[in-house]
Amino acid sequence: MSEGKVRVGFIGTGGIANAHLRGLSQMSDVELVAFCDVDTARVNNAAATYQGKAYTDYRRMLDNETLGAVYVCVPPHAHIGQEEELASRSIPFFVEKPISNSLEQARSIGERVAAANLITSVGYHWRYMTYARLAYEQLQGKTIGMALGYWMGGMPGVDWWRRLDQSGGQMVEQTTHIIDLARYLCGEIVEVYAAMHTRALGSVENFSVTDVGTMTVRFGNGAVGSISNTCLLKGFGYTVGLHIITPEVVVEVDGGQFRAIQHGREEIVKGGNNAYLEEDQAFIRAIQTGDDSGIHSPYRDAIKSLAVSLAANESAQTGSPIVLAET
Repeated sequence: MSEGKVRVGFIGTGGIANAHLRGLSQMSDVELVAFCDVDTARVNNAAATYQGKAYTDYRRMLDNETLGAVYVCVPPHAHIGQEEELASRSIPFFVEKPISNSLEQARSIGERVAAANLITSVGYHWRYMTYARLAYEQLQGKTIGMALGYWMGGMPGVDWWRRLDQSGGQMVEQTTHIIDLARYLCGEIVEVYAAMHTRALGSVENFSVTDVGTMTVRFGNGAVGSISNTCLLKGFGYTVGLHIITPEVVVEVDGGQFRAIQHGREEIVKGGNNAYLEEDQAFIRAIQTGDDSGIHSPYRDAIKSLAVSLAANESAQTGSPIVLAET
């Protein structure tokens, strides 16, 4: 091991973890040393691929390894003490969104992180996109009137995703990216009113989430918006993104491009950066320098995005608007 390398461990090695592993493995100042997963075949594969040690118990991994950072890449319902343990050991961590399906748990973790003065980052990679940066620059000094957000696609294949008690539903598990981007570009959301229903997927086994949903939001600065999602499309996706309307320009941030529409002029930018790599580099740099100003979504901020998505669920269940408490 070269002097100065950040020794990194992973809790969870499936799905999204691979996007981070590919990027981190290319960094000369990172050493991937330990991997933990309840799926033995999966964790053994990760350990063999990146030449680290495999574990099935994260506490044992933390006891046996000296780690400078840990990535927590588990489903919403599988946050069962990992972050609390990392905070108690003063180990900086990166956690994939959503950070939990329980606001109470997230707030408790946030308090532990603050008490430990810990460097943290959350996987809201849209904030690191070239398109988000261009939108941020375009919107400076302008009055945002409204925002329109979308996550329109099909149902992910993993069983836990279709269980409300495990994933929290589409607003919590997927559309949280659009909620978070709206907060990042437009300001804090202070009120939510939502409607959700199951229209086409009611016969799917163990399906307890909804397959269509929309929420109207009010921002603290007076702007309004709507964020809608569906998972009922069969075998194809439709659109994912956020459109922001001001008097001078309409800004669109989609998964594949940035678009700015003005009177007599239209600008389109395609071929953006690797946002996963950007957020990983920012996290590692913060650990090395002690300066976390390059991290766009620390844990304390991600709690606010979780609060919005859970408020949407509550509003849909009660039929009433939810005013968000200060987080």
